[in-house]
Amino acid sequence: MQRQTDIELQQKAARLKLSFIRDHLPELLDAAEQTKMTPREQLDFLFTKEIEQRNANRYKQGLMAAHFPAVKTLESFDFSKQPGINPGVIRELKKLEWIGAGENVTLFGPPGVGKTHLAIAFGRLAVDHGYSVRFYSAANLLGQLEKAAREDTLEAKLKELAKPQLLIIDEIGYLPYTPEAARLFFLVVSKRYEKKSVLTTSNRPPSEWGLIFADSTTAGAILDRLLHHCTAMTILGESYRLLEQKRAGMKFKQINRGEPTLKNLNSPVHVRRTVESVPGGVIAAPIPAMPYRDRGTPF
Repeated sequence: MQRQTDIELQQKAARLKLSFIRDHLPELLDAAEQTKMTPREQLDFLFTKEIEQRNANRYKQGLMAAHFPAVKTLESFDFSKQPGINPGVIRELKKLEWIGAGENVTLFGPPGVGKTHLAIAFGRLAVDHGYSVRFYSAANLLGQLEKAAREDTLEAKLKELAKPQLLIIDEIGYLPYTPEAARLFFLVVSKRYEKKSVLTTSNRPPSEWGLIFADSTTAGAILDRLLHHCTAMTILGESYRLLEQKRAGMKFKQINRGEPTLKNLNSPVHVRRTVESVPGGVIAAPIPAMPYRDRGTPF
């Protein structure tokens, strides 16, 4: 009799699409009985387990859809190696209010300072909070856009790229882009402008983006949309990879990479209106740094 009742309950759970309760009903009921729960407590217990499983499934699916290249978290980032990063800015970004507002984040800095680590970490945090995220390297993204353009499926690809609440584009500037690639990149940024958030990383300051995109006019248009409603942060510490080489006792020639033009974008509370000349005479967009309220909480 009890088994028949359990089967009927499982069928009803299936009709209500309560898959976790359906698949684990006997053990859930046994656990509730052993702890002598009241009927209300039993219902709360069952629904809580269902919600927990759905959240776990959603998080797993979100991570798979994001296509992160590695597992990186804010907790695993060694902030002691990058003392120039303002803790207040990190605390504010961790709230993810910028994603809800459709604002952008841009991380500048030389290779190896942790830009990609932070980009992935914020992306995983966003997935954990229920946001849809998609990660691309700039080279991979432009390769897919050029393929879509050749196959006459560009509009469908742009619609796909407009869907995630957070689009991460990593490593802008490591390779120069053709004028056509620059145009395609602009279309992606334009589709998302003031609607959905974009997090970008680049080893080149805005003043050099005219060289990256081989077209100063397009570079200026891209910067105008990326850096409007944007928190821009420059990381000027030493490369983690060079530090590892030092620890391993390897000899290497120190390369003077120079400092990115944007030196003080980690300032916590102010609005910068930085005007920078880029090749071709294009002027970079104003860069309003997102203010924050320092509550003294550790990150």
